[in-house]
Amino acid sequence: METLTVETERRPAPRRRPPSKRGRAARRNLSAYGFLCAALFCFAMFAWWPIVKEVLLSFQSTNLVDPPTWVGLDNFRTVVDDPAFGQAWRNTLIFTLLALVCGYVIPFGVAIVLNELRHARAYLRFVVYLPVMLPPIVAVLLFRWFYDPGPGLFNQALDFFGLPTLAWLDSTSTALISLVIVATWMNLGSGVLIYLAALQNIPGDLYEAAELDGAGIFKRIWHVTIPQTRLILLLMLMLQIVATMQVFIEPYMLTGGGPENATVTVVYLMYQYAFVYGGNYGAGSALGLMLMVVLLAVAAVQLRLTREEN
Repeated sequence: METLTVETERRPAPRRRPPSKRGRAARRNLSAYGFLCAALFCFAMFAWWPIVKEVLLSFQSTNLVDPPTWVGLDNFRTVVDDPAFGQAWRNTLIFTLLALVCGYVIPFGVAIVLNELRHARAYLRFVVYLPVMLPPIVAVLLFRWFYDPGPGLFNQALDFFGLPTLAWLDSTSTALISLVIVATWMNLGSGVLIYLAALQNIPGDLYEAAELDGAGIFKRIWHVTIPQTRLILLLMLMLQIVATMQVFIEPYMLTGGGPENATVTVVYLMYQYAFVYGGNYGAGSALGLMLMVVLLAVAAVQLRLTREEN
C-alpha cells in the first residue's frame, strides 16, 4: 500500500510592523515619565497644595476641625493691628541686613583664601563644611552653651583676655547679632563650596595677565574674581535674602522672641499665631501670605538682574 506524502508549503511568518518614531521615543522615555510624574505628585502634595491652602486660610477663620467660615480681610487687619507686627518686620529686615554682611561676604572671602592655598585644601574644606552636616537643633544647642552667661565659652574667653562679659541672649543690644552669628556659622560651608566651584572655573590666564600688569591681590579680586563670578554672587544674594527672611529656629530655640520682642521675626510671629495664640491659623496664614509676596518681589527683581547679566 503506497503512502502518499503531501508536502505542505511553509508560509513565512508575517513580519511585525516596526514601531513608529513616536512609539519608540515614548517607550524609551517611559521610565523618565514615571519619575517625572512622581516628582510632580510630591511637589503638588507638599509644596503647591500647602501654598494654595495658605492663601485660602488667610481669608478664613477655622480651627482645622469645624468647617471654615469666610472672614475676608479680617485676618490681615488683626495682623496689622498687632503691636508686634512692625517689630517683627523690623527685626527680620535687620537680621537680613546683618546676615548679608556676615553670611554673604565672609563665605566669599573664605572661598578665595581656600582657593589660593596649595596645601591641606581638602582638610580645610571638610572643616569649613562640618557645621552644615550637624542637625540645626544640635548647632543651636551648642551655641546656647557658648552664650551661657556663666560657664559659656564666649564669656570665658572674654574674661581670659580681661574684657567685660556680655549678656549675649539676655540683652536687647546683643540678642539679634548673636542669632546672626549662629546662622552664619551654620550655613558657612554651603556658601563656601558654591563659591569655590565658581572660582575654579575662572581661567588662570586672566590672573596671569593681571599679575603681568602689576595688579595686587585686591585688584585681582576686584577686576577679575568678582566680574567672573557675578552671576553666582547675584544668585547667592537672592538665596541669602530668601533664607534669612524665613529665620525661625534660632529665635525659637535660643531666645523665644525675647528679650522685649527684640528677636521676634515674621516666621516666629506666624508660629505664635498658629500654635500659641489659641490656634489663630487664619492670622498666621495672612502673615505668611504677606511674607510670600515680599519674597516673590525680591525673586522677581533678582531674576530681572540675572537676565540682564546673561
